[in-house]
Amino acid sequence: MDSSDTLRLEDCRRELHKLLGEERLAGASLLIFANKQDLDGAYTSAQIEEALQLGDLKGRAVKVQGCSAVDGSGLADGIGWVVDEVASRLFLLADGS
Repeated sequence: MDSSDTLRLEDCRRELHKLLGEERLAGASLLIFANKQDLDGAYTSAQIEEALQLGDLKGRAVKVQGCSAVDGSGLADGIGWVVDEVASRLFLLADGS
């Protein structure tokens, strides 16, 4: 998402919660790339998490990863989180838990 477009955060929150309410996405992990962290006035990851009310989401792993498409910062961290998240689920399935 564009972390500098603070005017659309309410629309993002509403649509995200609507989408995540779908049964087929129950328990799905969620990674949000907060792009444009290189711009002055961009919301931080914590501000985006609060504005999107991600603390209200139960039963799923959630991460807001600040990033910049201009210099690539934060992208590897976000992808690493997804890989770790998927690997932990696979381990649980293989373990029979």
